[in-house]
Amino acid sequence: MNKDTLEGQWKQLAGKAKVVWGDLTDDELAKINGNAEQLTGLVQEKYGRTREEAEREVKDFFDRNR
Repeated sequence: MNKDTLEGQWKQLAGKAKVVWGDLTDDELAKINGNAEQLTGLVQEKYGRTREEAEREVKDFFDRNR
């Protein structure tokens, strides 16, 4: 999924992301606007994941929701 597609579909995906990562706020999800790099950073910060774990979680999330 390319960056433009991700950002275009982010409003729908943000709800699904909220289910997966419930500690992320609506404001945080709106601010990142589908940016996988920023989402990875938030997951890493909020959940204490390593960078690699967070990247894998975010990649899996986007792969499942294409």
